[in-house]
Amino acid sequence: MEAYFVYVTTKDGDEARAIAKAVVEERLAACANILGGIQSVYRWEGKLCEDSEVALVLKTSHPRKAQLIDRVKQLHSYEVPCILCLPIADGNPGFIRWIEGQTD
Repeated sequence: MEAYFVYVTTKDGDEARAIAKAVVEERLAACANILGGIQSVYRWEGKLCEDSEVALVLKTSHPRKAQLIDRVKQLHSYEVPCILCLPIADGNPGFIRWIEGQTD
């Protein structure tokens, strides 16, 4: 069993919901958590930036990870979106099986 958390930042709640609905409907992710407003500080094109964003956590299986990354990039408004995959080292085996079943 190999599952992942996929962390994504989006420009707002509407974009987060649109991405979440698409990837769950397409079975690329088992579920999505929209974490609400976050403040992001970063450097872009040589300038220090500060923006409000919305974080999104997707849960997926190893076989769907690459497809999920590609689909989020297609749906996302940013030129270089934050998409980070974090392996789930341990947890409820039943939930991890559910992630795998939902992304088959």
